[in-house]
Amino acid sequence: MIRVLVDSSSSIKQEEKEKYNVEIIPLRYILKDQEYEDGFGLSIEEFYDILMKDKEFPKTSLPFLEPVQEKVNAYTEAGDDVFIITLSSKISGTYSAIKTMFAENKKVWVIDSKCAVGGIRLIVKEINKFRNESPEFILEKINKLIPRIRILAIPETLDYLLRGGRLSRKEWIIGSILSIKPILTFVQGGLKVFAKKFGIKSAMKSLADEVDKRVDENYPIIPSYTYNKKNLIDVINITSEKCKKLMKDFDNLDPVLGCHW
Repeated sequence: MIRVLVDSSSSIKQEEKEKYNVEIIPLRYILKDQEYEDGFGLSIEEFYDILMKDKEFPKTSLPFLEPVQEKVNAYTEAGDDVFIITLSSKISGTYSAIKTMFAENKKVWVIDSKCAVGGIRLIVKEINKFRNESPEFILEKINKLIPRIRILAIPETLDYLLRGGRLSRKEWIIGSILSIKPILTFVQGGLKVFAKKFGIKSAMKSLADEVDKRVDENYPIIPSYTYNKKNLIDVINITSEKCKKLMKDFDNLDPVLGCHW
């Protein structure tokens, strides 16, 4: 049997596990001196309410590794092959830690997604197409898909990217004063500025146009947002009908990624 585990940067929710046929490894965060695992303790709404009211930036950390080791070893001892898909190794140490932990286990396949959120959902969907094939066949399919995945995103505020160390203070000052909105993307697993636009509406139009140019109608588009869906709906409203038909799964980012965004 093929087993699939993803970390919570996939933003696949606990209630979606059966839909995607996965198990979720929760990343961790500390908010107001209290440690939580993604998907437990606080609802997404409660998390964002605290984050915005208290203006406190959470600390984030790797998942608890011992339970992952125990679960995966039990699966492989029973004869299963296990795929573990993680947040890009360029922005988290999760991939490196889990890869090292299972370096000697030939039935564990640790995948650096080189992306996050909807990108990981796309990888899971690809695996689910080929669950009855060999692990080597599935790995080949994944490796062909990953370089084709594109994530484009606009931060409404630059404050959290600054506090999370993803943006320099100089970039924050210039962007905030001039109302410059960067469109961000992943390039070879690292977060990069794809374009810069004056104002949110101009950035939204540019993002919608780019999605329309790049879309592959054999795959879905997964719209994601943090806290409030309004800006996302505004972007969707200016995309083409072709793109709208491909939007199936809407995703509110889980806390560990949301706090950086």
